[in-house]
Amino acid sequence: MDTAILDRSIPELAALVQRGEVSAEEVARAALSRIEQRDGALGAFLTVQGEQAVAAARALDARRARGEALGPLAGVPIGLKDALCTEGAPTTAGSKILTRAAAGGDGASRAPDPARGFRPQFDATVVTRLREAGAILPGKCNMDEFAMGSSNENSAFGPVKNPWDPSRIPGGSSGGSAVAVAAGMTPGSLGSDTGGSIRQPASLTGVVGIKPTYGRVSRYGLIAFASSLDQIGPFAQDVKGAARLLEVISGRDPRDATSLDAPVGACEAACGRDVAGLRIGVPEEYFAKGIDARVEAKVREAIEGLRGLGCEIKPVRLPHTRYAVAAYYIVATAEASSNLARFDGVRFGLRVEGDRGGKADLQGLYGRTRGEGFGREVKRRILLGTYVLSAGYYDAYYLRAQKVRTLIRRDFDEAFREVDLIAAPVSPTVAFRLGERVDDPLSMYLADVYTLPASMAGLPAISVPCATAQAPDGGPPLPVGLQLIGPALEEARLCQAAYAWEQISPVRGLRARVSNA
Repeated sequence: MDTAILDRSIPELAALVQRGEVSAEEVARAALSRIEQRDGALGAFLTVQGEQAVAAARALDARRARGEALGPLAGVPIGLKDALCTEGAPTTAGSKILTRAAAGGDGASRAPDPARGFRPQFDATVVTRLREAGAILPGKCNMDEFAMGSSNENSAFGPVKNPWDPSRIPGGSSGGSAVAVAAGMTPGSLGSDTGGSIRQPASLTGVVGIKPTYGRVSRYGLIAFASSLDQIGPFAQDVKGAARLLEVISGRDPRDATSLDAPVGACEAACGRDVAGLRIGVPEEYFAKGIDARVEAKVREAIEGLRGLGCEIKPVRLPHTRYAVAAYYIVATAEASSNLARFDGVRFGLRVEGDRGGKADLQGLYGRTRGEGFGREVKRRILLGTYVLSAGYYDAYYLRAQKVRTLIRRDFDEAFREVDLIAAPVSPTVAFRLGERVDDPLSMYLADVYTLPASMAGLPAISVPCATAQAPDGGPPLPVGLQLIGPALEEARLCQAAYAWEQISPVRGLRARVSNA
């Protein structure tokens, strides 16, 4: 089967299906073929719903044959991060605790199987909106357990590998969603971003990723990590594709009290508008000690490219940036410790019976289920979050972190009085090797040092490929992303500037070379 159709952008592919030049079923089968050929070496998908995808594609073709208008994502395969609930389909959040235990004939527990995952009775709002727009959903993508990680090595089902160099991480926690696009298995996908989990893997795998304004996209049906930070957003091969996906999933949802009643911005229409006169702020705090010199040079070159397009480049100060990592890992873990309390072995997923003196024991059930069901990183964050919320420590840690969060937001407010957008790196390094940081949590957490501030402030941000750079330890050149941060609800302005840069980017259209198995 010719799978080259998947290399078209989302708008191009949807237009072909709408005109009947290619059938939705052909596109769906091409995506399933690519996943079968390529994913064995990459681990991007946890489950594949092939029959359901083909059936949905046939129904779409039948609608077109009847003369019905098709939606803006007609026939486009979209991967879903496995933290998004899908009716009747396995949903695991990358965790053993959301799978039913499998035992062999000897009664011994077996490795967790994502196909035995929790099956929700409803779709997340974003999934419903994708279906209504005509998207085809071939499967659920691997992720760090409960979105807790920066490398996608924390999944209970094994790591995701970077298609540019399979010995390296793709970034996390939405690594599977990023790799699905970077490896050409789907033209787009959805991830979630709590502290950088869309932008960082987008940067490290060479695709476009958008974290929307907090509240722009409904979180209904997203398995929560940190409720005041989580946002669902798109990955795509290019800016226009990401813009279209964002428009489809955005908008008020009465089932999510935090979703904003604000007009959906015309993000795709903004692509192609002149950027001359846009004021771009450059915070020196994002180029401080710790950034790889090669990455810094490439990002600064990209910023100069924006100057060449007529943008005004101005220095800005974000002085509380240095406190973002510490504040984030207090706020996020505190919220995680509350959100994950619902996973107790009683209502869904894994159940490991407890006993006390040969009798069933509820506390033992909780303890053993969580002990076996949660991975090491999730346990670490639950313990930290519970500690900072405990009596005698709440004011010293959690309350103080929230005050720092306010200061970070005020820094951005001050900066946006002087500039329209902020340009910065996404990650201080290119993708590092698998296993390199798993035993060094602080080093891992610092991978998100440039993405956390926008998350703490609830602001929209985009990662767009800007270059490739050599890793310090050798290997092939690896992608580098340019991060643009905007004021709240200014996603259209972000897409305008990112698209303008994309047209002159030295890596425009560059893709990882992925061999078929």
